Parts: sequence; structure tokens; C-alpha cells
Amino acid sequence: MSFVLLYGLFLKASLSSFSGLASLPIVRQDLVLTRHVLTDHQLNTAVVIGRTTPGPLGLYMISAGYYVAGARGALAAGLALTTPALLVIPLMVFAGRATKHPRMQQMLRFVVLATAGVSLSATLPLAADALHSPLSYCVAAASCAVLLFTELDSLWVMFGAVVLGFLGLLLKR
Repeated sequence: MSFVLLYGLFLKASLSSFSGLASLPIVRQDLVLTRHVLTDHQLNTAVVIGRTTPGPLGLYMISAGYYVAGARGALAAGLALTTPALLVIPLMVFAGRATKHPRMQQMLRFVVLATAGVSLSATLPLAADALHSPLSYCVAAASCAVLLFTELDSLWVMFGAVVLGFLGLLLKR
């Protein structure tokens, strides 16, 4: 896959999402389902790497780019992630005026709903790839419950999942 095409695909994902993991369905559609240059397992691994490293949530795209095309792919994804930052100032000038209009507020509410649906469309297939044992189902359910009903930071939830996974390995022996 060419550098320019990969940059374009990651840029599309960056520009059409409003937070780090909101781009996940777009990346999955383009790289896993359409072009078959990435597997769900590789994308899951990229998300884990991105979530466990410091920085924005969208950093998983750099790992995904690396899986697709090595260092060139990681560079393409990194450039695509930073490009929207250059557009922030003019966008904020426009948004500052436009978001006060009731029609714009209604439109933004629907965009948020659509983004939630798009995120769910990618989350379910990735979960199917990751959930393969009773322990994995329990860890996923417990993680979801903790994040929904407490204010515990997601990093601690992931750390707890690592500990449970390690204990699960010890129990299998």
C-alpha cells in the first residue's frame, strides 16, 4: 500500500472522528474489511498498545500503520493524526459562532448519536475476536461495569485486567 493512500485513509479517520477511539470503525472498515491489510487481531493489539502508552487515544493508529507498512505506515498514521491539529484554530473561530444557533446544536446532537452508533459497529466485531474464554468474558463484563458505575480511571481497569490475566495463566498450570 502506498504511503499517500495510507496517509489518506488515516487522515479520513482522523478528520471524521471527534475523539481518539471514534476513528476505530473507520480504520477497521478501510484496513480490515475493505483492503484486507490488517486483521481484527492486529487492530485489537494496536488499540491495546495505543491505550497503554501515554498520549491521546488515537495513537493506536500509529501501531495499526506499523502493522500495515512498517515504519512508513507508522509515519503516515502519525502525520495523519497531527494534520487535523493544524485546522483547529480556523475551526474554533467558525464553531464559536455557529454552535450557538439552534439548528447547529440539533445537528451536533445527531452527529454525536451517529458517532456512538459507528463506534459500536466496530466494537462488537473486535470484541468477538478478543472474547474467547469464560475468563475473558468475565474480565470484559467487570471492566465495563467498573467504568460505567465508578469514577475509576481506565488505566487502573486495564492494569487490573493484566493482573487477572496473569492469575488466569497461573491457574491454568
